[in-house]
Amino acid sequence: MTTLAEFMIIVGANNRPPMLDKSLYDSWKIRIEFYMENKENGRIILDLVQNGPLIWPTIVQEDGATRKTTYVELYATEKLQADCY
Repeated sequence: MTTLAEFMIIVGANNRPPMLDKSLYDSWKIRIEFYMENKENGRIILDLVQNGPLIWPTIVQEDGATRKTTYVELYATEKLQADCY
């Protein structure tokens, strides 16, 4: 008889990642990466997992003060990263 973890790996899941079975970590790692890549904006999600969240850029204003960029001022790719976080 198979365990629940083995059953989930065999059957797969559409709405959640497969369960972690410690003896199959390498297989699990590959599966979870494929799972993230197949989601909307998957490459950005995978990048966030591997490299951490978006670090908001700073802007030096005319008076010399620095402030963080607002969401409206971000580039399109940075907005996608911010939305995924």
